[in-house]
Amino acid sequence: MEPGGTPFEESFIQPSMDKFVEDIKQDHEKEEIESSTTLVSNGCVDIRGKIADKQTTGGWKASPFIIVNEVAERLAFFSIAVNMVAYLVLEMHQSLPSAATHVTDWIGAAYVLTLVGAFLADAYLGRFLTIIIFSCIYAVGMVLLTLSASIDSLRPPNCTVRPCIKATDNQAGFLFVALALIALGTGGIKPCVSSFGADQFDEADEKEAQKKYSFFNWFFFAINMGAILGITLLVYIQEKRGFGWGFGVPTVAIVCSIIILAAGIPLYRYQKPMGSPFTRFLQVLVASARNHFNGVQLQRGAVLYEVDSMESDISGARKLARTKQYRFLDKAAMVMDPEANTKNRWRLCTVTQVEEFKSFIRILPVWASTIALSISFAQLSTFFISQATIMDRKLGPHFTTPAGSVPVFGALNALILVPIYEIWLVPILRKRTGHRRGITSLQRMGVGLFISIFAMASAALVEKKRRDHPNPSSLTVFWLLPQFFLIGSAEVFTYVGQLEFFYDEATDGTRSISSAMFLSEIGIGSWLSTAIVKIIGRATGGEQQGWLRNNLNKSRLDNFYWILTAINAANFLVYLWVARRYKGKDGTRGSLARVEAPVEMDVDDQVIKEDKDEGEFKSMAL
Repeated sequence: MEPGGTPFEESFIQPSMDKFVEDIKQDHEKEEIESSTTLVSNGCVDIRGKIADKQTTGGWKASPFIIVNEVAERLAFFSIAVNMVAYLVLEMHQSLPSAATHVTDWIGAAYVLTLVGAFLADAYLGRFLTIIIFSCIYAVGMVLLTLSASIDSLRPPNCTVRPCIKATDNQAGFLFVALALIALGTGGIKPCVSSFGADQFDEADEKEAQKKYSFFNWFFFAINMGAILGITLLVYIQEKRGFGWGFGVPTVAIVCSIIILAAGIPLYRYQKPMGSPFTRFLQVLVASARNHFNGVQLQRGAVLYEVDSMESDISGARKLARTKQYRFLDKAAMVMDPEANTKNRWRLCTVTQVEEFKSFIRILPVWASTIALSISFAQLSTFFISQATIMDRKLGPHFTTPAGSVPVFGALNALILVPIYEIWLVPILRKRTGHRRGITSLQRMGVGLFISIFAMASAALVEKKRRDHPNPSSLTVFWLLPQFFLIGSAEVFTYVGQLEFFYDEATDGTRSISSAMFLSEIGIGSWLSTAIVKIIGRATGGEQQGWLRNNLNKSRLDNFYWILTAINAANFLVYLWVARRYKGKDGTRGSLARVEAPVEMDVDDQVIKEDKDEGEFKSMAL
C-alpha cells in the first residue's frame, strides 16, 4: 500500500498484511518443530555429518543391508567351522583330538579378537568403517584358505599307507595365516555389526525403540540363516566338489556382502567414535586411587564435578546421573581445589566418566556367569559332528547327509523359535508381565542357561546308547536330534537376551566394547573347552587309554558330556544369584523378579559444574 492511502485501505489492508506475516511465522515455527522431531536424539549423523533424520535414514530402510552382510559372514564362518575338523584330519593328516582342539582354539581366537575390533570402532574408526576394513581382511583370509585347499603343493600328499605323511611347517603355516586373517576379520566385524544395526533405531522414540528389539530377534534369525546355508549347501558342495569349492563359494559371498553393505551408505546412521573407553576407565582408576591415598573421604554432601554443557565431556555422549554403587570410584570426581585445573582427567574425572566405568563393571558378573553355555556350544563344531561322522546318515536309498550338515538341526530350531517367540509369545507375555519385551533380558538368558543343562544331559544319554549299541555305526543320526534341538533352543534365548542386555546396559561410548564382551565369552568358552578336553585326556590316560580317544567307539564321550552337564548346572545357580542382585545403569533393578525397583539416589551429594565461558563454578544437588 502506497503512503497516503484511504482510511478504508489502511483499516482493511494493514491487518491483512499483519495476519499474512504472522501466518508465515507460525508456518515457519511449525516446520522447525516438525523438523526437530524427525531428528534422532542419540547423536547419530548421516553420511554428510549432519544430525540424522528419521525420515530419510536408519530404521528398516537401512537394516536389510546390515542383515545381508551378517548372513554372508556367518555363512562363511560356519562353513569353515563345520568343515575344518574334517579338513585337518583328511587333508592335513592331524589326529581327531588335535584337530578338535585346533578348531576350538581358532573359534576362540575369532571371538576374543572382537575386543580389538570393538576398541578400534569406539575409539577411532567408528562402527561402519571398522566393519568395511575387517570385511576386506576377512576376504583376503578366505582367498588364502581357498588356495590352501586348491593347490596340491600347499597340502601333504594323499594318505595311502599308515601312518600318513603330516603337513610340513610351511604348509601348516600357510593354512594358519589364512585362518588367523579370518579370525581377525571376524573379530572386527562381529562386535560392530549388531551395534551398528541397533544404532539405526532411536531409543528416545518409542516406536523405533520397539523396532530395535525386533531387529535383535531378526538379526539372530539372519545369523542362523547364514549358518544353515553354511552347514547344508556349502557342506554339500564340499562333499561333492571338494574343499576348494567348499571354501571358494563363501569367499565370493564375502566379497558380495561388502558390496551390498556399501550400497546402503546413504541410508545409514553413523555414531562418531568417542575416544578410547579403556583410557577413560584407567583415568577413573588412577584419579580415584590418587584421592584415596591422599586421605580423601567420600561423605554425604561431597561435591562432584561435571561439565556445564548439554553433552558430556565425552564427545558425542549423553550425560549420566550418579548412582550409589561402587562409591569408591566417585572419589575420581571429587573437587578438592576449585582453583585447580579441571581439564586434567588423570586427576579429576566427570560424573559421567565415572558412571560409564561403573556401567562397564556392572555387566562383568553377568558376563562371567554365562560362559558355561559357550563351553557346551563349542561341541557343535567338534564332538557333535564327530559323533555324526560314524553314525548312519542315510536319508532314503540315494542320499547320505554330510556329517558337517548335521548341526542344521539346531539352526533350524532357531529359525522356527524366533518367529514364534517374536510374533506370538511376546504379545502374550507382555500382557501377563507388563514388560514391553514380554520378559526381561536377564530372564531370557536364564531360560537359555536352564535349557543348556538338559541339552548336555541328553547328549550324554544318547552317546551312552550309541556306544553300548552292538553296532554303533548302524544307529541313525536322528538320535542326535534332541541335543541339537536343546542346544539350539538354549542359544535362541541366551544369545538374543545377551544382544539386548549388553547393548541396553552400555553407555553411548561403550556400545561396541559391550557387544564384544559377550562375544568374547564365546571365544573364552571355546578355549575352556579345549582346556577341559586336554585335562580330561591326560587325567584318564591320554589318546590311547583315556575317555577321549581318536576312536569314538572306544572313548567315553558320555562321561565328558556329564561333566559339562554338571558345569552348566553349577553355572545356572551362580547366574541366578548374580541376576537377582543386578542393578542397571538407569538405577533399576534388572533381576529375574517381575517388578523393577529403582535404586535410591543420594540427594545430598552435589555435582559441581564448570561454566565454559566464564570459568565460574556452580553446584547442583543430584
